[in-house]
Amino acid sequence: MKTTTTELSEQWKALLAQTPKLRIRDAAQRLGVSEAELLATRCGEGVVRLEGDWREFIKSLPKLGRIMCLTRNEHAVHERYGEFRKIGFFGPAPGIGQVVGPDIDLRLFLAHWQVGFAVTDHLEEGPRYSFHFFDSDGTAVHKVYLQPESNLGHYHELVEAYASPDQEPEQLTTPLPAPEAEKPDAEIDLAAFQKEWLELKDTHHFFMLLGKHGVSRQQALRLAPEGYAWPVKVASTEIVLETASKENLPIMVFVGSKGCIQIHTGPVKNIKWFGKDWLNVLDDEFSLHLFNTAVKTAWIVRKPVAEGGVVTSLELFDAEGENIALFFGERHFGDKEDPKWAELAESLPKEEAR
Repeated sequence: MKTTTTELSEQWKALLAQTPKLRIRDAAQRLGVSEAELLATRCGEGVVRLEGDWREFIKSLPKLGRIMCLTRNEHAVHERYGEFRKIGFFGPAPGIGQVVGPDIDLRLFLAHWQVGFAVTDHLEEGPRYSFHFFDSDGTAVHKVYLQPESNLGHYHELVEAYASPDQEPEQLTTPLPAPEAEKPDAEIDLAAFQKEWLELKDTHHFFMLLGKHGVSRQQALRLAPEGYAWPVKVASTEIVLETASKENLPIMVFVGSKGCIQIHTGPVKNIKWFGKDWLNVLDDEFSLHLFNTAVKTAWIVRKPVAEGGVVTSLELFDAEGENIALFFGERHFGDKEDPKWAELAESLPKEEAR
């Protein structure tokens, strides 16, 4: 029998009574529902369902001033503070967008932005205001949290302008299509795939290369040209973060959901473990929370670029082959790769190929 919204709300309140700091995502998992379904039970009680043109909504976010953006997947959480700047969109709606600033740096896939909510949480230190966006299956794709110095007046203007007529405490969800089965290696035109890899001029074209040949990302790494991808020990992530911290080596950290890739560019300083599972960066303007236990494979990947040489990344994957996070050396368009980053990446302990 389907749980009613009233029952679901009461179950959530009971969980919070037992565990006051329980995060909504964890509560939803315990209750067997999506995060969007659980959040919707609060419509009219600090939560407002939003609807409208997300492109126009995002264009208005610079007026909020300094905020915190949060993007996560199943095993990593990426938090970055700053302001929205240099916003652009491409292709017919919903299309693809980008925010390219020195602090907030996002790639947006708006087909996965199916519903939004404005959320007011009443915490011990005072009210917290935020925007949450979800895919059709109720999975969060991106969140924006106001800070004490944010423009609260503009937040309320946005809530009023984008409030949906539907404020019912129930959120309908639709499962996402199942991923396509990986094509057998024998069906890949290996010579053509490797040739086109070696002819890459832009790292952004790598995704198109995978699509053209119908290969998954991890499959592509197995089939890479000699010397362009190899597995390394899972411990490589900690080595990269600790080395970058000690040597003041600026890096780039990518974490993505289906609707957003969020990027940090710059130093990482405060590297901490929480227990044996969570590896964290806890800096003033950037935080990373990586469930390191879920990382099953790690790869060094090299891609040619037009400027000459290659761009090198450390890529992490879970047991299902889903990408968890990517690490690069700091690099701006048109620049060559930092040789210190390349040296670090190539020195990481190798793992025997499986």
